[in-house]
Amino acid sequence: MILAIGGPPGSGKTTVAERWANLHGFALVSAGQRFRSMARQRGMSLEAFGRAAEKDPSIDRALDTAILAEVREKASAGANVVVDGRIQAHLLARERIPSLKVLIDAPLDVRAERIARREKSSVADAKREIHARETSERIRYKAIYGIDLKDASVFDLVIDSRDKTPDEIVSLIAARVRE
Repeated sequence: MILAIGGPPGSGKTTVAERWANLHGFALVSAGQRFRSMARQRGMSLEAFGRAAEKDPSIDRALDTAILAEVREKASAGANVVVDGRIQAHLLARERIPSLKVLIDAPLDVRAERIARREKSSVADAKREIHARETSERIRYKAIYGIDLKDASVFDLVIDSRDKTPDEIVSLIAARVRE
């Protein structure tokens, strides 16, 4: 089984994907973690690396090709896989790879508070970072793949995480898997 978890920055998608992988023995493939790692390797902030990716579409293409290849490889070897990232559900749907696609979302204020806690920054700084990332991603994914990040029609399950713990979200996903 392949489980794809998407959502905007600070929605909880990576936390939930990690929790799911640990609880259910799924292999974890994280586009966000890989993107952060690529930025660190180049000595760049996420914002600066996002701007670089706007100018160089090969950055996103290489990342997304590698993520899909890793998902396919693990799944074909018999592993259950959970993949998190902004567009992975869209790409899996486009490639007609069977998967359960979950969108996790929350209001901007909630997401900014989460990121501020994680990054030890102010909520105002987190909001600026979210805005910059979302603008960059919207431009890049529309230009490269024709994907509208506001289009939730590709998802099988949409969860508002504002008042839910990661464990509650995992339980909601598990209930959907059992259907």
